[in-house]
Amino acid sequence: MSKFKEYMNKFKIKTIFTYIILGIWAIINLFPLYWLFTFSLKSNKEIFGGNVIGLPKEWMWSNFHRALTIGRVGRYFLNSVIVTGITILLTVIFAAMATYALTRLVWKGRKTFNNVFMLGLTIPIHAAILPIFLVLSKLKMLSSYQALIVPYVGFALSMAILIFSGFMSGIPRELDEAACIDGCGVYGIFFRIILPLLKPAISTVAIFTYLQAWNELMFAVVFIRDSDYNTLTVGIQSLQGTFSTEWGPIGAALLITTVPTLLLYAFMSKKIQQSLMAGAIKG
Repeated sequence: MSKFKEYMNKFKIKTIFTYIILGIWAIINLFPLYWLFTFSLKSNKEIFGGNVIGLPKEWMWSNFHRALTIGRVGRYFLNSVIVTGITILLTVIFAAMATYALTRLVWKGRKTFNNVFMLGLTIPIHAAILPIFLVLSKLKMLSSYQALIVPYVGFALSMAILIFSGFMSGIPRELDEAACIDGCGVYGIFFRIILPLLKPAISTVAIFTYLQAWNELMFAVVFIRDSDYNTLTVGIQSLQGTFSTEWGPIGAALLITTVPTLLLYAFMSKKIQQSLMAGAIKG
């Protein structure tokens, strides 16, 4: 009995120590978010020495209003949503259809085309800025949504096809044969049989594409000259000139940029983890 009590005491001590370590780690990870939130609601006096870490003495909610109106963060946010949303949609559609053609259909040259797509994984996205800029300039597509959407989709296709290939190779071909016997054509098999089974892969592709398109800066700086089409990353960079002496609105803009990603993970954390694990196992 005494040994059991001794074991339980040791177990409790280990458990308490584990929770303390995890609590400290959680505080370390949550502190940047807390600092950014308080930073966005402070004046310059508090930010630079008066009250760096503590809660704002005067809650300046007007910083958000100024960022959304004078800083045009609302417009930049809408642009980022449009560009990212269309990029994800087109990437998923094109990559799924291309993978179906490359892995399920038999035609001359499919291996060559697959190698060409996989070659895109070896090309750094920013190494192609100049040729893409010249092409977009000749097509008169600069300073438009498509100036960002087309390159984003193009560079996302290789990784998306790689992920879809891993999933699609695990789908039995007998399903295709059974659907064909029932009267389904190529498109019927894809949309009715294959696509519904690719939901975990679609989640994985959508997550990777979202992170790439939402946070991209270099293409947005080079290809967009009209501020009406600026995304959040470029818009926040321009706020340093608009609010050269006031950092509160800049902090508010940074918080607005960060919130969508935090909400995505908060509401879809299990789905994200499952899709990434499934992608790793299937791939």
